[in-house]
Amino acid sequence: MARPNLLAVDDDVSVLEAVVQDLRRQYGAEYRVMRAASGQAALDTLQILKTRQEPVSLLLSDQRMPGMTGVEFLERAKELYPHAKRVLLTAYADTEAAIRAINTARIHYYLTKPWDPPEEKLYPVLTDLLDDWKAGYRPPFEGLRVIGNRWALNDYNVRDFLSRNHVPYRWLDAASSEDARKLIEERHLTPEQLPVVLFADGSVLPEATPDALAGKVGLSTQATQEFYDMLVVGAGPAGLAAAVYGASEGLKTLVIEPEAPGGQAGSSSKIENYLGFPAGITGSDLGRRAHTQASRFGAEFVTQRAVGLRIDGQYRFVRLGDGREVSSHVVLLAPGVQWRKLAIPGSDRLTGRGIYYGAALVEAASCKDEEVFVVGGANSAGQAALFFAKYARKVTMLVRGKGLSATMSKYLIDEIERTSNIVVETQTQVMAAEGEERLEALRLLGPKGEYCVQASSLFVFIGAQPGVGWLPESILRDEKGFVLAGPDLRQDGKARNGWQEQREPFLLETSVPGVFVAGDVRHGSVKRVASAVGEGSIAVQFAHQYLAGF
Repeated sequence: MARPNLLAVDDDVSVLEAVVQDLRRQYGAEYRVMRAASGQAALDTLQILKTRQEPVSLLLSDQRMPGMTGVEFLERAKELYPHAKRVLLTAYADTEAAIRAINTARIHYYLTKPWDPPEEKLYPVLTDLLDDWKAGYRPPFEGLRVIGNRWALNDYNVRDFLSRNHVPYRWLDAASSEDARKLIEERHLTPEQLPVVLFADGSVLPEATPDALAGKVGLSTQATQEFYDMLVVGAGPAGLAAAVYGASEGLKTLVIEPEAPGGQAGSSSKIENYLGFPAGITGSDLGRRAHTQASRFGAEFVTQRAVGLRIDGQYRFVRLGDGREVSSHVVLLAPGVQWRKLAIPGSDRLTGRGIYYGAALVEAASCKDEEVFVVGGANSAGQAALFFAKYARKVTMLVRGKGLSATMSKYLIDEIERTSNIVVETQTQVMAAEGEERLEALRLLGPKGEYCVQASSLFVFIGAQPGVGWLPESILRDEKGFVLAGPDLRQDGKARNGWQEQREPFLLETSVPGVFVAGDVRHGSVKRVASAVGEGSIAVQFAHQYLAGF
């Protein structure tokens, strides 16, 4: 496979030469560094690379060029290589234009001249962008293939699992792909064995499930030790933050993650209001970065589901889905929350067969030229609608309220209004889902009464509920199931029945000493990524204080 290309563009020969030399010195072993002296020449180069099907990972363009500015070039280059990272090189006086270009040309970063020393001002930025590009790049190779049925729940679960864990694969629909039919015939498989996963080494996994796949694709499913300083249940923003801070401060940390890094936030198509990412970041990328960061500090991850917690003196034991137990002095509960289910006729039967909870990004490409329905009026629904609008012919948002302003951030409302193929139907709710093998229609109730619409895909964002039914009764929860901690363990100025210690509980400590909670599953939490990250990091400090008592 050809090395990915980096393209530098500048009409000033001396500046262009300096940029190219810096790029080759740092990235020449892995990337081919190319140059162009004008925007048009750069576009011509990209067209040639496109014809050759060569990958382009980064475009670095000067802003002030005659004939075509850097912003204009990057806008046009986006049509040829939409996934290439775009960086604008500016003079100090051009910073306002660069900031505007984040929205117009969707540039990922801008750098001001001079960039010396590159080790401090150039390489950290470009390396970060290139890591992001590599994480999302799918080179043209066969590798792992999944054969299944788009409307089968098991098939959806397998594809979603692989996508969330950044495992490259090619999906073949058994109903419409001639390649799929040939592979099924060659390997003497039957439709009852779908989904089937074909590995690069020639091995086959029929009736594939996420649990069966985890070990095959290199994910750890067993803890290496029986005892840890801290067990973190959940790998959303709160759990990952705790893993980063705990491991970096010397705590032997195990993260129990039933799915992929990022938790529910990992399904967000783009988080645009998280501090430090002016161009936004996908939930998947944020989870991947944090996972890598925590691993670098020594945190261990195991792809398992926590199914029980028991207390034995100063030890806390978490039982995993495979029946094994791991123990520690400290447990942090950060499992996040689960999407609330639609309580309508047909919803259970058609889940994974046209009805999906969360963004279900793995379904986006399948929705090309279709009409997609999104239920909900909060930020998560708005982000999903904008994402699906890139693929679907039309996206219809079904909102129970009179509008979006009470539940959604203004920047999302403004972007939805600017997107021509998104329609918002207010004071409208879903009454029933219809279809046999898959979703075929929705029965809606709106201002004009009840009516029926054809539908093949419905994505649901109607609030969340805690999935902590596996916790013992000694972990006190509120009437909705969210975990109580710190001051919330007091009622009318007195400690609730669950707290037996002489001392006051720490801020994020539950009714069981040494068991902490952070993120969305905590009673009274702020449902924001930044808040979850803050709670996860703060919980580590309380864990240190608790451990100091031993």
